[in-house]
Amino acid sequence: MPVFTATIGSVSFLSQLFNQDVSSISCFLNQTKLSNLCCKRSLIKKSSSFYTLKVSASSASTNAKTDNSEKAEAAVTKLLDNSVSSDDIRQRRSADWKEARAYRQSGFIYGGRVEGFNGGGLLVRFYSLVGFLPFPQLSPSHTCKEPSKTIHQIAKSLVGSLLSVKVIQAEEESRKLIFSEKEAVWTKFSTRINVGDIFVGRVGSVEDYGAFVHLRFPDGLYYLTGLVHVSEVSWDLVQDIRDILTEGDDVRVKIISIDRGKSRITLSIKQLEEDPLLETLDKVIPQDGSANSDSLTTSNSSTIEPLPGLDAIFKELLLEDGIDDVRISRQGFEKRVVSPDLQIWLSNAPPSDDMFTLLARAGRQVQEIQLTTSLDQEGIKKALQRVLERIP
Repeated sequence: MPVFTATIGSVSFLSQLFNQDVSSISCFLNQTKLSNLCCKRSLIKKSSSFYTLKVSASSASTNAKTDNSEKAEAAVTKLLDNSVSSDDIRQRRSADWKEARAYRQSGFIYGGRVEGFNGGGLLVRFYSLVGFLPFPQLSPSHTCKEPSKTIHQIAKSLVGSLLSVKVIQAEEESRKLIFSEKEAVWTKFSTRINVGDIFVGRVGSVEDYGAFVHLRFPDGLYYLTGLVHVSEVSWDLVQDIRDILTEGDDVRVKIISIDRGKSRITLSIKQLEEDPLLETLDKVIPQDGSANSDSLTTSNSSTIEPLPGLDAIFKELLLEDGIDDVRISRQGFEKRVVSPDLQIWLSNAPPSDDMFTLLARAGRQVQEIQLTTSLDQEGIKKALQRVLERIP
């Protein structure tokens, strides 16, 4: 059986010619301009009852004309058409789809070469198939390493490189082969993190519900991404997270939960600070002997004038389920004005006999408020937040 070696422009591809007893073929062809096609008859070593057609590359002249390239491409196509049956190609691709499904089910990592890119992601080689790696499935290490580059500039620089990826979708009928570099990176680096760990991170995208933060590892690269929910940004009420965090900001975060099954990390910024709502009156007004004698007084609630705005808050609190009574128990005066605006804290004192303590402050005056409630500390905090949102 004749075997040919062909040399073409700036491309290298390999195909197989089988004898009549073999029914499979593998063909790899990189897209390029072809020129200077030449074929010569030579004998290649026979193995497993098949011969190999080898096509290697040589440099094309810079002055090569387009019509010469087209003639070369036509010659190669004719050569392959005469040597390879469509059934062989279908069987080879079907076998590769089966392999892709096996990778998806096993979760094994595959090293795929980046063949190119388009507006939405990278084109990655998987044997005789070409799959798709969407930009959102790239590891954050690329964008964090070169933040000044656009995603398409980064994609261009990755062409020709090998990426460790996982197959996350393999549907032969719809011809969908989707990869994820994030999932491959998760497999390697998620074992190195634990709840309570503190990282320096870089803010990625910012959404209404929270911000995604890329975690920096000791080697200086960013491998994993977690979510800081809007409720974990600050102890203060956050109306718009974009007022606090911007893409590219460097922040310190604490890991507060890890869902290893769903590859999710939940982060917090505010838990790196002491909760300012957890205070007691004695802590706000320290009794160190240097304070004035009237700095802390106990009075019947009927004799203490509520701070401006408290009456409206009391009325709204009594509308909340689980809160039965609200009254002022005592008040005190600080040495200096901290804020002229009304501020309210939750006490860190544990509830006793369904009694819970709030603190209110405006100017130098601080008042201690007793709530009769069946709610726990978290329930009271949420009730108070709802009340403050309702009051202008």
